[in-house]
Amino acid sequence: MHTDIEFADADDQFTTTTNTDLTMTDSTNNSKTRDLDKLLLRQGHLVGPNFEPGTELRDDLKEYARILVVGAGGLGCELLKDLALSGFRNLEVIDMDRIEVSNLNRQFLFRLEDVGKPKAEVAAKRVMERVSGVNIVPHFCRIEDKEIDFYSDFNIIVLGLDSVEARSYINSVACGFLEYDSDDKPKEETIKPMVDGGTEGFKGHARVIIPGVTPCFECTIWLFPPQVKFPLCTLAETPRTAAHCIEYAHLIKWDEVHSGKAFDPDNPDHMQWVYNEALKRAELFGIPGVTYSFTQGVVKNIIPAIASTNAIISAACTLETLKIASGCSKTLSNYMTYNGVEGLHIEVTEFVKEKDCLVCGPGVLIELDPSVTLKEFIGLIEEHPKLHMSKVSVSHEGNHLYMQVPPVLEEMTRPNLTQPLFDLMGQISKDTLRVTGMKGKNGKSSTSRKLRAVFKGVDDEMAGAA
Repeated sequence: MHTDIEFADADDQFTTTTNTDLTMTDSTNNSKTRDLDKLLLRQGHLVGPNFEPGTELRDDLKEYARILVVGAGGLGCELLKDLALSGFRNLEVIDMDRIEVSNLNRQFLFRLEDVGKPKAEVAAKRVMERVSGVNIVPHFCRIEDKEIDFYSDFNIIVLGLDSVEARSYINSVACGFLEYDSDDKPKEETIKPMVDGGTEGFKGHARVIIPGVTPCFECTIWLFPPQVKFPLCTLAETPRTAAHCIEYAHLIKWDEVHSGKAFDPDNPDHMQWVYNEALKRAELFGIPGVTYSFTQGVVKNIIPAIASTNAIISAACTLETLKIASGCSKTLSNYMTYNGVEGLHIEVTEFVKEKDCLVCGPGVLIELDPSVTLKEFIGLIEEHPKLHMSKVSVSHEGNHLYMQVPPVLEEMTRPNLTQPLFDLMGQISKDTLRVTGMKGKNGKSSTSRKLRAVFKGVDDEMAGAA
């Protein structure tokens, strides 16, 4: 059952005034803006070094801050609503899923008549209907379908995802923009902040990821428990649970029937086939509990969520986004966990960045001869034991040296393959390169890495003279 929730009118919420020393008496008179004004219109003991309170800051957030919300499910719906009501006017949301009946109990922006429609499009439409002045651009596609440069246009990326794999991909993209100086210190202008939220039942977390400064997702990947795996003999001979039946259809039956055809968990037809086969298996052994939504959860390792936890975690993520964008307070340091199973427990833990992280660190060091061509360099990457990449594209300081796709860019950058990499990089002794491609030789998922290219026998003076 749904209750229509009235959102505050954002035009009333953000009234422009020329008096940057707005008194708290005036702010108190407008209850809709009171709490936000306390953060943006006055100084405090915990503000950032560049914080300048006033209505100009509030206007800049509306006009210039661009926020990407990744995921339009339970947490994503809350994030879009909270961000819109916190003064952010330029939002975009990306999600590849369509609305299902089972979503309606916690994804409050959706209605029964929306079933079958893209989540991103409906969520954007509903928030824009309720919050005047906000502009939300929806993207109904996989996160991997977007070019890497798409993500560079945003000031902050906010994650409302339900899978480890999707988080890992966005983390690698955001960290791929990071560049280090000659002292291995991150260049501030290349940092792409992320705010990550996650929920599981009555538990949840909110974290701030400042690439190069705080731990990235890969630095703390151990925080996520490994996916449960079942012995194949159990699946094939003695299934005891609904999950056993689903994994039998997914791991065993699919290959038997679709020899040589890869299973795509994002293809609705493939998922429906697995569900039907799992249901037959469950009926044969008298096992209850096989549903379509549970099949999705088992196959895609989706973490379940409930509405109240989503609301709490979204509020924390939105506040951290506002802190990063405005400097109105110090950000979370750097991982908050929430547990509402028995009573209420919130704890903040400051994790430490991994110095040699392959994703957010200065990058894998590769020593090269100045005569090495770009084509030879790509060959080295594909054979490098730490990278395991294929279909490699290479960029330097935002310039595409070689791009595998789209075809028009591949054709434009193809002549660079025969050129020495040293020349293409401006004849400097060392610098950071960004490479993108597929994981493994026959990989199906995208990845992004940074490499520190150092040219042997070339120092800074020689490079400058060259």
